Amino acid sequence: MWSVPHQVRIFLAREPVDMRKSFHGLIALAESVLVQDPLSGHLFVFINRRRDRLKVLYWGGVGYCIWYQQLEEGSYQLPDAQAADDEAGLEITAGQLSLILEGIDLSSVRHRKRFQVSDQHRDTPSSRRS
Repeated sequence: MWSVPHQVRIFLAREPVDMRKSFHGLIALAESVLVQDPLSGHLFVFINRRRDRLKVLYWGGVGYCIWYQQLEEGSYQLPDAQAADDEAGLEITAGQLSLILEGIDLSSVRHRKRFQVSDQHRDTPSSRRS
């Protein structure tokens, strides 16, 4: 589908969203529900109640962009809600987003342990390479 740089974070809204919402409505949800800055360059994923439509909002450098997909058959399988600790949003990886879009059941996927930089080191100037 698309390549997501490792610096870009992906936030998934767990509650269903009215897909009639466009730029301003999704921007407001990114700020209020996901508690994130929509100008950050990160991806914000929203799904409808039937789980057959998905929108991704992101800042494209000169304006907001929306990527929209409607399934002709089937539905999206989302990550386990228990892992989110009762928060309205959930941070997912680019791999998980790819699996969601491909229709793969995330509960049957086995994720092997890999090294990950902690959040506290992710945003420090010394961890960025020029």
